[in-house]
Formats: sequence, structure tokens, C-alpha cells
Amino acid sequence: MDDLKAKYLDQIANASDEAVLEDIRLAAVGKKGEVALKMRELGKMTPEERQTAGPALNALKDEINSALSAKKSGLADAALDERLRTEWLDVTLPARDRRVGTLHPISQVQEEVTAIFAEMGFAVAEGPRIDTDWYNFDALNIPGHHPARAEMDTFYMHRAEGDNRPPHVLRTHTSPVQIRSMEKTGAPTRIICPGGVYRADYDHTHTPMFHQVEGLAIDKDISMANLKWVLEEFVKSYFEVDNVDIRFRASHFPFTEPSAEVDIRCSWEGGTLKVGEGDDWLEILGSGMVHPKVLEAGGIDPNEWQGFAFGMGIDRIAMLKYGIPDLRAFFDSDLRWLRHYGFSALDVPTLRGGLSR
Repeated sequence: MDDLKAKYLDQIANASDEAVLEDIRLAAVGKKGEVALKMRELGKMTPEERQTAGPALNALKDEINSALSAKKSGLADAALDERLRTEWLDVTLPARDRRVGTLHPISQVQEEVTAIFAEMGFAVAEGPRIDTDWYNFDALNIPGHHPARAEMDTFYMHRAEGDNRPPHVLRTHTSPVQIRSMEKTGAPTRIICPGGVYRADYDHTHTPMFHQVEGLAIDKDISMANLKWVLEEFVKSYFEVDNVDIRFRASHFPFTEPSAEVDIRCSWEGGTLKVGEGDDWLEILGSGMVHPKVLEAGGIDPNEWQGFAFGMGIDRIAMLKYGIPDLRAFFDSDLRWLRHYGFSALDVPTLRGGLSR
């Protein structure tokens, strides 16, 4: 046994890697190893011989296993030391570039519009997307027979049997925010109301959900001239042009009187819109002086105060500025199309601070 002990302890000490160590283990204490074969011979021995050989063989097995375990641990430590010596990371190097997120065109344009009107003194007002039909229609002087109130145009919220609350709708415009703002702050006021709105329509120029920004200014001596100046300044800033011609066309909206559609002079060259030049006209928004009944609904005396209002589609002016042909692309396209229109590389200051990418 002393020979076996010396033989295997020497082999274990000189093992160069774990594969060699495993071969030694199998040869020594495996099921067919030399120590295992010696232990099978115990049955042929006399009781007196077994009393001596048995404990000696168990002690030899334990000593070999302990030596194997110690050598395996030593080989693992040596392998780790070698990795630490040959593999290293310079933590002072700059991190690898990672693609960062990009503002969706709608979000970016909403921030652009908000920043432009903020420079003209307009605050941002917000309201619920689900509202009563009073705020959405009645307070805005929209009569009960108006087509916009039909279920084919407006999404009405389901009512359980016996629920007698007033009808609620997914707001069809952000105009209800104007009423709520007038109720809350009174006059004078100067606000814009950006946000999502809903109508039952869907084609390349209409979607069931889209975005609007509406403006409201109320004071004692506001006129259509003030409205025209505000819109001119907005168009010049948004489309980044020095001059723009604006044309008011008489129209009708229940919530304004007089009412006007607003056109801007433009040209189309190779499918590209150029604002401020050319012989074409493009309608971009609706506007007018706030109807006295709307002022009354907002708790403001129309005999003392007056004001103007306007509204435009954020999605539509985003399409015009960035050359996006289909409104549905904002909602149901692979967002990699953003790169085609330049949004992945824009460095535009945002209201959140920093740059958008």
C-alpha cells in the first residue's frame, strides 16, 4: 500500500491539468481503479487480515481523494491567475457607442409647436381624453343635430343599463380643454391645448386617433389682426422661412364667429413643399373669434371680453414639414422609416432638455 500511496500522490502532484487529474482519479479510486480492486480482495482474507487491511485501504482512499481535491483547487486557481494575467479590461477607455432612442415625429413636432407659442406668451393647458358631451359639444355651441355628434363620427363610451350619467365621448378635438381652462382661470388668458383626439375615420389622410393643437387668447381688445400676426409668426418659425403670405377664407365653425380657414402661399417642386413662395395656396388650419356663447359656457362675460381661437392637426403639419406622405405611417409602420425622414439624426433642442436623436 505504501507503494500505491507514493505512486498516486506523486502523479497527483505532477498533474498538469484537470484532464490528467481525472485520469489519475479513475486509475486510483475509480470503480475499476487499483484501490477499488484491492478492496474487493478483502473478502478473500481472514477476519484478522481484514481488520488490518480494511482501515488501511480506506485511509489510502481518503488520502488520495484529499490530494485530488487539493490539486484540483490549485489548478483552478492557477488557471484564474493566468486569465487575470492575460485578459484585462481598461476601465478608462470610453464606452462603446449605443444607439439611443429618438423622439417620434409627433412628439417632436408637438414640442416644436409648444416652444414657438411659448415665446409668444401662450401657456400649455391639458384635459381629459374622455369627456362629457357637454364639454365636447354643447359648451362649444355645437347643436344636437350636428353631424359630428352622430355615432358614425364620434366614439361614445358604453353605458350599462340603468347608468344615467351624461354621455361621455372620446374627445373629437382639444376644444373642451379651452372650456375647462376658462372655467378654471377666467380672463384674460392665452393658452394652447395640444393632445390626442379621436374620430371614426380611417384613410391615408385620416386616422381614428390623431393629434391637434388649439390656441385661445382672450382679452378686452383682441381682434382678428392679433390672430393674423400670431399665425404669421408661427408659420415663419415652424417652417423656418423669413416671409409668408397668409390668406383668410370665410368659413363656418359653431364655436367661432366670424370664422376663417387659413391658407399659406406655397409651391410644390418635385413633391417638396416650399412655404412662402410660388402661386399655390395650402390650407393649414381653422380659426376665428370666439363665439359669445362659448365664452358664456366658460364662465366669461362676452360683453366685457373677447378673443380668438385656432386649431390645427399636429400630424398634418408634421407631414408637410418633413415630407411624410401617409398619415397612417405614424401609427402602423416599422419605425425604421423614421431614419428615411431624418428623425434618427436630428439634433433638435427639446423641452425635456438636451438633444433629441
